[in-house]
Amino acid sequence: MLPGGQLTAAHQTWTTLRVAHTAHSLDDDGAYRLPSHCQRLTITTASSGTTFGGNALSSTLRQFLEAFRPCFSRRQWMYFVTVLLGLVECEGRSTLTGFLRCVGEAISLSGLSRFLSRWSWSPAEVVATWWCRFREQMAPLVEVEHARQRARRPKRRGRPQATVVTGYLIFDDSVHTKPKGRKMGGLGRHYSGTEKRVVTGHCLFTGLYDLLDRRCPLEPRLYRQKAVCEQDGVPFQSKVDMAVAEIEQFEPVSGTNTHVLIDSWYHCKRVRKAAQKRKWDVSGGLKKNRKMRLTAEDGSRQWLSLAEYAATLQEEDWEEATWPSQQGGHTVYVHAVRTWVRKLGPTQLLITRLSLDQPLKRARYWGSTLVEADAQTVINVLAIRWDVEVFFEDCKDLLGSDHYQLMSATAIIRFWTLLSCLVCYLDEHRVYLQAQNPGEHFTLGDARQALQAEHQRNLLMWLEEQFRSGMTASQLGARLTV
Repeated sequence: MLPGGQLTAAHQTWTTLRVAHTAHSLDDDGAYRLPSHCQRLTITTASSGTTFGGNALSSTLRQFLEAFRPCFSRRQWMYFVTVLLGLVECEGRSTLTGFLRCVGEAISLSGLSRFLSRWSWSPAEVVATWWCRFREQMAPLVEVEHARQRARRPKRRGRPQATVVTGYLIFDDSVHTKPKGRKMGGLGRHYSGTEKRVVTGHCLFTGLYDLLDRRCPLEPRLYRQKAVCEQDGVPFQSKVDMAVAEIEQFEPVSGTNTHVLIDSWYHCKRVRKAAQKRKWDVSGGLKKNRKMRLTAEDGSRQWLSLAEYAATLQEEDWEEATWPSQQGGHTVYVHAVRTWVRKLGPTQLLITRLSLDQPLKRARYWGSTLVEADAQTVINVLAIRWDVEVFFEDCKDLLGSDHYQLMSATAIIRFWTLLSCLVCYLDEHRVYLQAQNPGEHFTLGDARQALQAEHQRNLLMWLEEQFRSGMTASQLGARLTV
């Protein structure tokens, strides 16, 4: 085995074998496996096109899949596992056909299509299951963090300062371009930040809950414009409506405070009000045409746009700060002022530039309800919002969330739900790898690659065990197809 889970040429020769396990032909060596009715599920390794049975699956992946059994019927369960294994192993286009190429189970393309578009199962129940699992895992970690803060708290007279563990609720949307999908349900015209133009496609509204270096995806929703909703016969919900509904319904992990992170599109009165009603903080971008109240030394007040205010600043009004990142961070110049932003209320306003020579038209504007915090503290919070951008990039580039060729809006939402379900597992596996390798940083891509490598190793170990148990080449050949 080569570094990074790659196979040597000899191993690649072995992995050209196709293991055809069936529900009635279980392993004689007692190796671990999926439940009997899922025994026929096999996987194709991405590097070689090889399929192998449930006994080769990662033990942690099997445990994760088992948690979702109550969400599906016995027949649906096989298709659920098929989609998730296809997302793990498929290195080509993440379409239903691509999944079937990677999963050596004798199921039909039409059956897989019906599973996503017609069969009766609830995406909301799947989401609730992974959230229940996430909360159960995080509850003891939150208690440990509270204890750690109490132990480090200085001893002094009076009531001790309360310990605080903050979870960050991040909202955003991502456009999935579909230039040829004219008959797809839910299709609309949306502005793509990647292509810097209006494109035909679907708009995914979702987000992340970020807590103690763990990230859990929110329920995926399809944003449809009003005309599209009328055509599809569904009630219209704006993106702000979706964000407000998520804030009102969201149940954070017990013992935590919640801080909502948003971009300038969502930073409005309704979102602020919904968060403040639950006593949550809000931080995010602001558009430069927002109006702020400026109070002069004589007590007079005037309203200026953020861009107009930035134009009045002198060089000495800026200070250096560090914008955190995985690479160690970079220097930015920031101006912070407590003010009142129209329709938002009291706000800690931050204006940032990469350098003092950078034109003001390229300055960025930020607002936060942390009005007593210093500039560096607010910047540290704002930088966390980048996690949702990485999440969208991983969904598209790593798992192919925009590769689907599904015709109904129901099928598309269900596909996104199952993809988010796998992201939840990959984040669990990422944290597990970091615990096994202290000091190293792992991404979702690293976790997926490690899972693929484990499947490859398990296949080779299974083949070795068969030969060691005395199985002849003829006997093994009867169970394998080349």
